[in-house]
Amino acid sequence: MNELIQMDDAAHIIVFGNEKGGSGKSTSAMHVAVSLLRLGYRVGTIDLDARQGTLTRYMKNRWAFIERSHHEIPLPLHMDIEQSKASVVEDQEKEERDFLMLALADLGTTCDFIVIDTPGAHNHLSRLAHSYADTLVTPLNDSFVDLDLLGRIDPETYEVTAPSVYTLMVEEQNVEKVTRGGTPVHWIVMRNRLSHLKARNKQKMALILDKMALMFGFQMVSGFGDRVVFKELFPKGLTLLDLKEETGHRLSLSELAARQEVRQLICAIAPEKIKGPVHPVTVEA
Repeated sequence: MNELIQMDDAAHIIVFGNEKGGSGKSTSAMHVAVSLLRLGYRVGTIDLDARQGTLTRYMKNRWAFIERSHHEIPLPLHMDIEQSKASVVEDQEKEERDFLMLALADLGTTCDFIVIDTPGAHNHLSRLAHSYADTLVTPLNDSFVDLDLLGRIDPETYEVTAPSVYTLMVEEQNVEKVTRGGTPVHWIVMRNRLSHLKARNKQKMALILDKMALMFGFQMVSGFGDRVVFKELFPKGLTLLDLKEETGHRLSLSELAARQEVRQLICAIAPEKIKGPVHPVTVEA
C-alpha cells in the first residue's frame, strides 16, 4: 500500500501540522483545499483530529449550505479518521496506520492533492501523517509562546539555542519518509494573526524566524490576519473564495486583503509546479 502513494503520478500530500491548538490549522487547510478546487485540481481532505473534528464540522457546514442555497460550490472528497480504541498500544498504532494508508490509497487514485488536518497534540496519527507530507504547512500565531514550538530562544540575546521537540519530530519524520524512498518535505511556516502595528516584539519575531528558517530549513510566508471574516464563514462552511456565491455579497477591503493572504499561501505551495496548470473553475458573480 505504501507504493501506491509514492508513485510519481500520486496525489501530492499537504499536511497542516502544529502541536499547539488554536493556531488556525483547520481554517488554513479548508482555504487551501477550496483554493485548489477553484484552480481546477481534484482535491481530497482527511481530518485526523477526531476529538475536535473542526475540519469535518467545516465540511458538514459546507454540505448544509449547498442543500439550503442550491449553489454549486466545489467540494473535496472528505474522510475523517478516529484514533483507535484498541486496548494495546501496538494494536492502536497498527489500526491507525491501516486506516490512514487506506484513506491515502483511496484518495490517491482520484485526487491531485490530499490536504490533511492534524490534531494540536503529539500522537501516533500526527507523526504518521508528517512522515507522508510532501508539503508541510505549520501555522504559527505571532507570539513568543508559539515561537517556542519551533525552537528554544535565549531570553537575553534572543539567539536560537536549539530546535524544539516539534522541529525534531519534523526532522525525524522527514528522515523516515526519505528512507522509504520519498522526496524531502517542503516545510512552510506561516505567521498567522499578524498585527498591523509595528510593535517591537513583532520585529524581533521576524528576525528570529529568519534565523530559524535558515537553521531548520523551512520557508517563511505571511499567514492570515486576525480577521472576523474567518470566524463568520465557518458556520456556513464557506471560505473567502466562495463569497461571490452569496447573492448580493460585495467584498469589503478586509475581505479582499484576506483573499490576498490566501493567494500568498497558495503561491508558496506552488501547485502548478507540482501538478502542472489546469483549467480554473469559473465563479458566477
